[in-house]
Amino acid sequence: MTDTTQLLDFVASMGGERALRIEENLGAGYVRLRVAEAERRQAKHDIRCVEDIVIEMLRNSRDAGARHIYVATTREQNTRSLIILDDGSGIPKDMQEKVFDARVTSKLESVHMDRWGVHGRGMALYSIRENADYTKVESSAPGLGSAIKVVVDVEKLTERSDQSSWPRVGVDDDGEKSVIKGPHNIVRTCCEFALESKGSCDIFLGSPAEIIATARSRVRLSVSSSDLLFVDDLSELPVLERFRGASDVQELSDVCRSLGFDLSERTCHRILAGQIKPLRSCYSRLFHTQEKSVAKQVDLYKDRRSLKVSEQDKSAFARLLEKDFNYLSEKYYVFMSDEPKITVKKDKIVVTFELSSDE
Repeated sequence: MTDTTQLLDFVASMGGERALRIEENLGAGYVRLRVAEAERRQAKHDIRCVEDIVIEMLRNSRDAGARHIYVATTREQNTRSLIILDDGSGIPKDMQEKVFDARVTSKLESVHMDRWGVHGRGMALYSIRENADYTKVESSAPGLGSAIKVVVDVEKLTERSDQSSWPRVGVDDDGEKSVIKGPHNIVRTCCEFALESKGSCDIFLGSPAEIIATARSRVRLSVSSSDLLFVDDLSELPVLERFRGASDVQELSDVCRSLGFDLSERTCHRILAGQIKPLRSCYSRLFHTQEKSVAKQVDLYKDRRSLKVSEQDKSAFARLLEKDFNYLSEKYYVFMSDEPKITVKKDKIVVTFELSSDE
């Protein structure tokens, strides 16, 4: 604790808290707030629910150059926990506390404007810390990505009551795909961001076990298997690669703990055994699970030379095939990286299952 902080605490304890909030008394009931008090009030306005925290963390990862963002979330009674992992530029060790201070930003020349407003003011992480019970950069380094944990008391900072429903998508007035229905929960927040960021980064959302299983399945190591044998500490690897680099339960447990996860050995065993199915990205899941309108029937007599199948029927067929694929998945530990692709040709229908790579 600095001498300045001690002095401020002493003044506040002696009843001078009001004076600490005011820079100048202008009279007639008007005052000029100190910068710190104005920042604190702005933080309460910027973050008004848990979903606001999620969108700010996603924007933070995107602006750090992340191509893949993993959001692990759980709720136990009134406690919501979030761990956001990414493969962005990372945060230097000596900045991992300072990034939660007001007006601290790495985006001096790159303020980002999107549908949620201006990002790059240096206020997002500060606002999150002001409203959360726990905030910490669990692990990060330049070039290695980041793992940031946030814990919130939902009695103090509320969230939508329905956190399980997935939204539906449609076409907006401009002919663009857009979320049109569903509760404004964490799922919808991630889906809307995935739509907005399509082509620049993929978003994955799930429980801690699902997120770890997904990262372990999807992320490729930047070092060869032989070089991995000479890695003394898995923290030398990028954040998202560490799950893949763990060779046994003890190593996986250590990696999880270092990134803010609290997983049992049994859960780690299940992940290593491939018993927890990897997730698909929010974008893929969103378009795979939406309800389709009734398709127009195909007139086979009108078009005798080739079969034409509507996109709605292709999607419905893909959903059925994905369910049947679970038989192979459970028996041979193979997993699809995306939904089955249906190709209709003149005299045949081709189904392609793209598998997650184990390289």
